[in-house]
Amino acid sequence: MTFESFAFQPFIYQALNESGFETPTEVQEKLIPLIQKRRNIVGRSQTGTGKTHTFLLPLIDQVEVDKDEVQVVITTPSRELAEQIYQAAKQITAFAPKDIRVSKFVGGTDKQRQLEQLQHQQPQIVIGTPGRILDMVNENALLIYKSRAFVVDEADMTLDLGFLPEVDQIATKFSEDIQMMVFSATIPEKLRPFLKKYVTHPVVEDIKPQSLIADTIENWLISTKGRDKNQLIFQLLTIGQPYLAVVFANTKEHVDEISDFLQNQGLKVATIHGDIPARQRKRIMRQIHHLDYQYIVATDLAARGIDIEGISHVINAELPRDLDFFIHRVGRTGRKQLKGTAITLYDPSDEYAINSLEKMGIDFEPKEIKQGEIVTTYDRNRRQKREKTSEELDPETIGYVKKQKKKVKPGYKKKIKQEINKSNQEKRKLERRKQQRAARREKKNSNR
Repeated sequence: MTFESFAFQPFIYQALNESGFETPTEVQEKLIPLIQKRRNIVGRSQTGTGKTHTFLLPLIDQVEVDKDEVQVVITTPSRELAEQIYQAAKQITAFAPKDIRVSKFVGGTDKQRQLEQLQHQQPQIVIGTPGRILDMVNENALLIYKSRAFVVDEADMTLDLGFLPEVDQIATKFSEDIQMMVFSATIPEKLRPFLKKYVTHPVVEDIKPQSLIADTIENWLISTKGRDKNQLIFQLLTIGQPYLAVVFANTKEHVDEISDFLQNQGLKVATIHGDIPARQRKRIMRQIHHLDYQYIVATDLAARGIDIEGISHVINAELPRDLDFFIHRVGRTGRKQLKGTAITLYDPSDEYAINSLEKMGIDFEPKEIKQGEIVTTYDRNRRQKREKTSEELDPETIGYVKKQKKKVKPGYKKKIKQEINKSNQEKRKLERRKQQRAARREKKNSNR
C-alpha cells in the first residue's frame, strides 16, 4: 500500500514528501481508512509505529477550512508530547492552500493571553494537556461542543499520571456522534470503564511491532557489580563519542545526581524531568534540537514524550519500575533505519526483571568495559546452564567429568574420554533395545 491509496488532498502529499515518508506503517495501513470512515477506534500501538500521523493525516485532511469552529480535539498527558504532536500538525498544515488554525494548550504557558486570543478566533484543531484544555472549556473560552473528532493519545500514561478525570470531563462536552479515538501502548483494567462509557462500537486494533526492539539497535547488558555506577555511565558516554545520548533514570532525584556528576566531569548535560519549569524545559528542548547538547539525562516522561532526531545511544541507569517503559526508552534510538545502541546497567537484584524482559522476547548482548574498550563478556546465566546440563547426566558420567577436570596425565584424560563415550554408547544401545521390545509387543497385541 502507498499513501496515494488514501486519496488525501494534494497538500497532504506535499507534507509527506517533505518529511521523507514514502510508505505507510502497519498501524497507518490498518487505521487510516477506518478513521476516514468516521469509525471509533481503540488502537493499541507501541512507540515508533507512526501512530501520530495515523490520526493527524486523515483528521487534517477532513478539516472544513471555511468553518470558524473547533473540529478536532487531541489530548496528551505531557507538554512534551503535546509539543511533538503540535509540531507535526503545523508541518502538515503549512502546505494547506487555506489557513488551518492549530492551537496548543498546555500548563506553564500564559493562560490569560490564551483566553484573550480565543475571544477573537477559535482554532480548528486543538492539541494539549487535559488540565489546560478543560480550564479553557470551563472558562467558556474554548468552544469544543461542535467538534467531530476527539483523540486521547497515550491513554495509559494519561491514566498513570492521574489525568483521566479531566479527559472524562472533556468528553462530556461533546455531542453523542463524536468520533472517538483512543491510542495507548497498553490497555490497563482501570482504563476499560472510560472506553466502555465513551467509545461505542469501536474497532479495536492491536498493532504489535514486528519486533519489540528494532533490528537496527544493538541491545547491551552491563553488570554494575563492584562498580561505581556514575563513573560507569561517564565511561560509556565518553567511549566512542556518541552523536547524541540519553540516560534514563526512574526518579527526579536520581536524574539530578547523575547530571551533577557528569557536569562535574566536564560534560555539558541537559536535564529533563517534571520539576524543571515548563519555560526552561522548552528552551532545553530547543537547544537539544539545535545540537547544543550531546548528553541528556531524563526521567521516563522523556521516553514517551520527546521525539529527538539522531539519538545514537540510550543508557538505562536502572531498569524502569514498569518494564513496558523499557521498550519506550530503547525505542528512542535506532529510528528511521538508523543504527543505535541501547545499554542497560544491572546488578544481581535486577535478575528477575531481566529474565522477564527476555521472556518478552528481548535479547541482550553481555558486555563489559575492559582496558577502556567495550567488549563482549560471558553470559550471566552460564553457570546455571552448566548446572542444568550436569543435572541431565547420570552419576557415573558426572564422576568421569569430575575426574577429567583434575590435573592428570594426558593419557589418563584420553582414557576418561573413551570411558565416557563408551558409557554413552551403552546407554544408547539399551534405549534402542527397549524401544524395539516395546514395538514388538505393540505389534503382537494388534495381531490378536
